[in-house]
Amino acid sequence: MQYGICNLSIISLRLEPSDKSELVSQILFGEHFKVLEKRSKWSKIRLEFDNYEGWVDNKQYIDISEELYKKLSNSNLNLTGELIDFISDSNKNLTPIPLGSSLPFYENSLVKINNALFNYEGSIHTGISNKESLINTAFMYLNAPYLWGGKTPFGIDCSGFTQMVYKLCGYKLLRDASQQATQGEVLSFIEESEPGDLAFFDNNEGNIIHVGIIMKDNYIIHAHGKVRIDRIDHSGIYNIDTRRHTHKLRVIKKII
Repeated sequence: MQYGICNLSIISLRLEPSDKSELVSQILFGEHFKVLEKRSKWSKIRLEFDNYEGWVDNKQYIDISEELYKKLSNSNLNLTGELIDFISDSNKNLTPIPLGSSLPFYENSLVKINNALFNYEGSIHTGISNKESLINTAFMYLNAPYLWGGKTPFGIDCSGFTQMVYKLCGYKLLRDASQQATQGEVLSFIEESEPGDLAFFDNNEGNIIHVGIIMKDNYIIHAHGKVRIDRIDHSGIYNIDTRRHTHKLRVIKKII
């Protein structure tokens, strides 16, 4: 088995080994993974954080040892806390990194990948935050444009949004909305929900296709065109701009 880590700001995780293939997710700086299959240009990988699989360009990551992979997997997760910030290498070269990037072995403003040291002086998220922190964290992504497969404030999808908000607060969600819907405890009514709980929505075939984070007073924050705040009722999401329901409510889950 081979292992790798993302040493760039953001790299694309694709459905197939092609630059033209669908973007299924993104890998942020410092995230590590197993390499399941390696070809001349592309590698099929499985992310350690959520076991999500896809194809990445071989030029966009570096190899790490199995020992380092295990150390990373067992170490505390330190994540960047600014919408965008920079790390600098030993030659003072700057790399921009987005909100929620990982900082391997972070200590005294230093980050280490293999034998390379990087300096990071911005704010960090580490450990487990209380449930009330979820909404404040979600506000950091407000007005981020929708991007299928995206995971940053510069483009994010509905489940990428919920996953990153929970991750920054110290909780682990799976990647896709349908996967996240398998987690947590079912709530029978909106009235039972608390800010930070997740609401899931389905299509006419009954497939989960959307997720958002419930706020107080029957509001919801979710990624639809952009990360936005709308009303939620027993039918689903009511868009306050178009004055119509856009998503049909399927289930509400308490994750924490």
